Amino acid sequence: MNINNWLKTNTFHHSDFWDLKQLIREKEKQNLTVSLCIPTLNEEKTIGKEVVIFKSELMNRYPLLDEIAIIDSGSTDKTREVAEAFGADVFLSSDILKSMGEKQGKGENLWKAIYQLKGEIIVYIDADIKNIHPRFVYGLLAPLIYQPQIKYVKAFYDRPLASSQGIRPSGGGRVTEILIRPLFSLFFPELTAIIQPLSGEYAVRREILENIPFPIGYGVETSHLIDVYHRCGMDAFAQTDLDKRVHRNQHTRDLGKMAFGILQTFLSRVESLGILHDLPELTNTLRQFHVKDNVFEEEVHDIVEEERPPMIEVPQYRKKFNRN
Repeated sequence: MNINNWLKTNTFHHSDFWDLKQLIREKEKQNLTVSLCIPTLNEEKTIGKEVVIFKSELMNRYPLLDEIAIIDSGSTDKTREVAEAFGADVFLSSDILKSMGEKQGKGENLWKAIYQLKGEIIVYIDADIKNIHPRFVYGLLAPLIYQPQIKYVKAFYDRPLASSQGIRPSGGGRVTEILIRPLFSLFFPELTAIIQPLSGEYAVRREILENIPFPIGYGVETSHLIDVYHRCGMDAFAQTDLDKRVHRNQHTRDLGKMAFGILQTFLSRVESLGILHDLPELTNTLRQFHVKDNVFEEEVHDIVEEERPPMIEVPQYRKKFNRN
């Protein structure tokens, strides 16, 4: 595949899809159903605005979404109450597929959404976006509606970093540039065409989601790209420029935990694909240090990237969606 050609044909800008009435006509012509999933954990400050904007603009004014659902990890603030008050369907992740048990992690919420939601297309949007706008949904959804061969659409954007001097005009994506882009360059060069592989905003056809496993933690986005690429190739992907995303930024130590989990998932994938062989048994322990009273103190984290199986393998799912 020629990466430059792919970038020209499969990269869009949200303004390409400004005509929402036309988009709705095409959606209805194909008899498609679309679900919006917002995974949450203690997001009471931003979740209300997201629900209000998406419901008023993309359900009431332009009927593009068929449902808006919150899949919550057990928030201890008022996330669920706020979301429900503004009209979202709210579900506790632990209440979905209870026979499968409860696991903690964003990937768990995304996986359980496949069972809980009805859409033939599911749009995932993070809950901490401060400059939320309808383009975060229709910009990702439109390529799937207009081009049936596309299966998975990722967002990219400028990600300003908040600093003591205010908002810087560029930055962010630190784990992408330090970890993911070098790994993809070495092992999956074509995937380097994905500008922001770890973005939390993407739209996917159910036929893809139900057939891939889901790491429950940090590795879920990386595993998605590798698995879909292995199954379908680059022609199944597209990406949309959403201009700018403003959100809270994580501390470096937290990014280290994220990178550690992602790396576990990545190594598991390259071994299962036969790209690397005979990897040793790897530790799940991450050691970090911080200084307290001029003394270096050790922090030990056990990070295990467990995986949920493809949803199509779950009997309750096959029964609910008539996959038997």
